[in-house]
Amino acid sequence: MDGFTLYIRDMLKRPVFQGAQLIAGAGGIGRKVGWVHILEIANVAPFVTQNDLILTTGLWLRHYEQEHLSYMQQLIRQEAAGLCVELGTSIENIPSEIIELADASDFPLIVFEQPVRFVEITQDIHGLLINQQHQMLKDLEAFSRKLQQITLQSTDVNAILHVLYEYTGQQVVYHSTVDTNRFMPRHLSQADTEEITALYRRKVEGSEAAQQKASLFALPEERRLLSHPVICLGQTLAHVGVVIPGKQEQDRITLLLDYTAKSLASLLLRMLFLEEKMLRDQNQLIQDILNHQIEDEEEARVGMGLRPPKQAEIWFAGGIMEPEFSLGEEPDRDKLESAQQDLLVRLRALLKKHALHNLLMQKGSRIYILCARDKFSKEETPVSLQQTIRKITERLQQPASGTPSFQLHVGFGLIRTRMTEMHRSFKEAEQVLEVMRSASEIREGLFYDRIGVYRLLKAVPAEALESFVQDQLGALMAYDQEHHLHLLPTLDMYLKCMGSKNDTAKALFIHRQTLYNRLDKLAEILGEDYLEPSRRVCLEMALLALPLIT
Repeated sequence: MDGFTLYIRDMLKRPVFQGAQLIAGAGGIGRKVGWVHILEIANVAPFVTQNDLILTTGLWLRHYEQEHLSYMQQLIRQEAAGLCVELGTSIENIPSEIIELADASDFPLIVFEQPVRFVEITQDIHGLLINQQHQMLKDLEAFSRKLQQITLQSTDVNAILHVLYEYTGQQVVYHSTVDTNRFMPRHLSQADTEEITALYRRKVEGSEAAQQKASLFALPEERRLLSHPVICLGQTLAHVGVVIPGKQEQDRITLLLDYTAKSLASLLLRMLFLEEKMLRDQNQLIQDILNHQIEDEEEARVGMGLRPPKQAEIWFAGGIMEPEFSLGEEPDRDKLESAQQDLLVRLRALLKKHALHNLLMQKGSRIYILCARDKFSKEETPVSLQQTIRKITERLQQPASGTPSFQLHVGFGLIRTRMTEMHRSFKEAEQVLEVMRSASEIREGLFYDRIGVYRLLKAVPAEALESFVQDQLGALMAYDQEHHLHLLPTLDMYLKCMGSKNDTAKALFIHRQTLYNRLDKLAEILGEDYLEPSRRVCLEMALLALPLIT
């Protein structure tokens, strides 16, 4: 017996099987017995399901001698547990070809050489199975009550994992896409930890089936990982799993995992709602920062739950996220709001996972983000904070299962050490968004210090910028509009290719002679000196500024 599972090897030890003999299929004694049936007909397939043990007097063998192999093949195909035959009533022996087939298929073939009462066998096995099922339900009920008590009393994920470990006795794994990964017990080797984490990232997170239901994955050393998704608000936020030996029965553990996943989902949901309430209270703080209404640094930090300036140096980053959802021609307002809320929940959880203090505020379609990280060591630099933010952004840009696809526009201002200066970072983030929307070559900028010369261009008043572009490119744009010779993109690519005619022709997919004609026309309109350094800089600046004013 293994937990609540009955195997052929266990069944053969029962008193009702004292007179039984296993004559073939010894390799299948590890088959599970789920129920017992008495069948005397030749066409058994419609009446047999997986793990059924079949009792027969062999009547089918006497009446349907031509079909006796077919009978066995049907049982094997249906994955029956085994076949028990009573000798002496209908038949005296088992044909050799049936024995050979059973051995070849590791299909247990058991004979009773003396008449037996099948009713006693069915009563014994069914009673055992029913008692096992009843005991399993009692254990599951006790397990569920324990989980409920923990869920109501605390928000401790480890406490839930410990209960699962107590009931399974196997290594428990908690892998979260938005929280810290956990192992119970915790003394797992570094190699095993990395191996299981890599498996989750490589196979589980990429499997659509594993995001919806319990799934089994192979591990080295004949082990398996049985994993169950933790689904909250329609999103898979984590997975809980148990590492089991290769041959261990998984039905009971699957049920335990199902209960555990639901308790974890309930706990995570409560934690998210508590955080949501707290963030609603903090909305006013971020609004005051945006409006530059807070001038006292200590007051600002206390409002965010941070240590005062004298006790800690902290990096602050302010940014704006604006998702653009693909909802078709007739967008569903409720669906849009739900998708935005899901994105907000994922963002908050990811910020928490990366140990970033944060304030979030949703305003229309935009999410305003103020995040902070303590400077504990020399490794903590503005660049390391930017790298963390970029990882979070990349993760958010992967749509969760069941949500509409979207394009995420993100901009962050300069990283600063004073919270009272963050209104400037939000203005810079606004400029990054505007630049990324209009200038295709800077779409990966993300941060204000990465948008290069656009920082200067955004500082120039729109009227002055438009006048500058018109002075430099006006004649060229007018000629292009009238003659459609694509001189403007030709000039842009020619300058980007550093004056290389061969590279320019390849980039534009045109013949070199066509390029020469266009270059002659450019010289005619712009003047022969348009490649002189001072003139070239003006043209390049105008080309960069053009998307900002159109």
